[in-house]
Amino acid sequence: MTHKLTSLGALAAGFGIAGAALAQTTAPAPAAAASAPENTLPVVRARAQAEPAGKDSLQVTTTRIGKGTQDLRDIPQSVTVVTERMLDDRNLDEFRDVLRNISGVSFLAGETGEEDIRLRGFSLAQAGDIYVDGLRDVAMIERDAFNNDRIEVLKGSASMLFGRGSTGGVVNQVNKQPFGLTQHVVSLSLGTGNDKRATGDFNFRTGENAALRVNAMVQRADNDGAEVSKQGIAPTFRWGIGTSDEFSVGLYHLDYDNVPNYNHPWFVVDGQLKTTLPAKNYYGLASDHLKGSATHGTLTHVHRFGDFGGRAELRTTLRHGRYERDLWASVIRFGTTDGAPTTIDNLGPQTIVTRTPKGRISESDITQLQSDFSGRFTWGGLRHEIITGIDVVDEDAKRNNNFAGAASGLNTTVGTPNDGASRDDTRGTPLFNTFDARSIGLYLQDTVALTDTFKLLGGLRYDRFSASYTTQTTTSGAGVVTPGYSFERDDSLWSPRLGVLFQPDERSSYYASVGTSYNVAGDTYQFSPGSPSLRVANTPAEKSRNIELGGKWELLANRLSLTAALFRTEKYNERNTDPDTAATQELLSGKRHASGIELNVAGRLSAAWEAWVNYTWIPEARIDSSNVALNATGTGAQVQGDRPGLTPRHSGSVWTTYQLTPAWRVGAGLNMRSAQNPEGARHVTAERFTTADLMVETRLAEGTTLQLNVKNLTDELYADMLYRGFYTPGEARSAQLTLKTTF
Repeated sequence: MTHKLTSLGALAAGFGIAGAALAQTTAPAPAAAASAPENTLPVVRARAQAEPAGKDSLQVTTTRIGKGTQDLRDIPQSVTVVTERMLDDRNLDEFRDVLRNISGVSFLAGETGEEDIRLRGFSLAQAGDIYVDGLRDVAMIERDAFNNDRIEVLKGSASMLFGRGSTGGVVNQVNKQPFGLTQHVVSLSLGTGNDKRATGDFNFRTGENAALRVNAMVQRADNDGAEVSKQGIAPTFRWGIGTSDEFSVGLYHLDYDNVPNYNHPWFVVDGQLKTTLPAKNYYGLASDHLKGSATHGTLTHVHRFGDFGGRAELRTTLRHGRYERDLWASVIRFGTTDGAPTTIDNLGPQTIVTRTPKGRISESDITQLQSDFSGRFTWGGLRHEIITGIDVVDEDAKRNNNFAGAASGLNTTVGTPNDGASRDDTRGTPLFNTFDARSIGLYLQDTVALTDTFKLLGGLRYDRFSASYTTQTTTSGAGVVTPGYSFERDDSLWSPRLGVLFQPDERSSYYASVGTSYNVAGDTYQFSPGSPSLRVANTPAEKSRNIELGGKWELLANRLSLTAALFRTEKYNERNTDPDTAATQELLSGKRHASGIELNVAGRLSAAWEAWVNYTWIPEARIDSSNVALNATGTGAQVQGDRPGLTPRHSGSVWTTYQLTPAWRVGAGLNMRSAQNPEGARHVTAERFTTADLMVETRLAEGTTLQLNVKNLTDELYADMLYRGFYTPGEARSAQLTLKTTF
């Protein structure tokens, strides 16, 4: 790793030198400024905002998810933004809780508890489509929102911007940044399940254009056995704020040692998945755990150019992160009681519940260098908006996906959840499979204003992805030896993006776009079977495209943003196992698509009334081509003609607040998903659900509020995360009381 870091450091230094050279041509030196004639105008330097955008609003109009700072109206795709106001209003602490408020999102209950998120039916997390400030985040880790200023979701294929992945879209976590005021926010939350959470957001102005911001969090809860124990800290120092050369250095660390509510078993009655056990019941062992940490350090330099007719900047970021995760959980099943198999008719307090161990352990190191230029200029009599850049990523991942140990034999009953039974960890030292990957991407996009109302957008990206995967020789309990192997693969890929925008005025924008994406064989930190003799993983990248027509409007004197879009996302060479040689290769023989409508509303309907609406309708989704044969019983993997799993027709979220008096504010919201199938269980349908949330906030004093949140008001029992053999229930009714003070 040392030589890799050295190489990346040298490249980072090169970008820094280039930025410094450009700075010399665009900003006068102090001596030159001192000797300037008296009638020379002084250099005007912008200053950072006193408050981050979105802190006191559900509406935002600019973003960096499209690379560079852009107006949302200039991005020819659907973008949904969850602001800090929304995070606070709905008391959203965990990353998955935030995404539950995004339409089109569904969840796979991963076989070993990992975060596998679907957007419009296509995988996000396994493909690494989650980012932090525009840089790729490691897949399958735990996350918390304590350091998030907002979370942005770009929907539809976007490999031109982000490289591999992004079939359904990408999620960008925007971290809080220091700003030019000394201001602190402290909150304490107490809730059901003996939940206790404290956060601190401390911003210190340390100079004319420098500030230090420290965010911290600690949380403890027992949740009837499903325990939460985590803490995090994220200091960031920023200087040169708003000047021609701005720098920041930051550290993020999250540590957790939880007891997960891994799954609940289901019954299938007339093709419907039946949820029967109370959502709050924990049937795992007291020794089960999900523990680990996420740590990364980030260095950023921004150079702002003075000789462009608008925003122009070069942003260079270097980040290195270390991520660890150890899951040891219990798969919960109904056992045989008094010699009789369990059915929904004989289910009762004495029904036996079995607990089978499941384990996964992983370690990841990722180093990234990214440099992006965005700017406006006139050439050939036309206005151009350019975004271009380079990113280099080095990933070293170690995985043991089956680190479960021997069965404990510690059963319980339906009537005795959280029975306190425990086992000793005798798993020993894990054998790791290793995945090492290196990638470099170069991209360029130009948006040309042909007239005052028409713009054409064209972009192209090239990626080189190289990876190697090595497995260890293993011996089963029966003495069967499975030899290890090593695969390597290189992929070179091009990703185009095209669009047209019609903007007749400052308040409306209409667009059409076509974007592409690809998923390499190593997206999940491993290669599928290949030819051991050739040492090559034989499956090329899957490819996808997204076609979208839409409009974006600013209404009610720009207080309210409205977007609507028609989309079709298609993966046209999906990876399928070769039925003739299943042990050695896969084929790009599959095809699927999803088509629908997207709607977003965010902002103020009046001075007192705010609203946020996010809705996705996918009436048409289908497996268009597959070599998977139909199972005679109608069960098993999906086949040609099926609707893809985890693709609900309807999904949406509504949140609205009203300022009753200067001291009292109320809010209410709904989250809903229609019926959907798990992947690999085409015979099962999970029923639709709608949950309701309430919020009441009162101002106790200047800068101090007391807020009550009630989630899942009706205590709806529903399957939130689905797998082919079980489900994870949605959160039972809960309440949190939060005291917050700003000083």
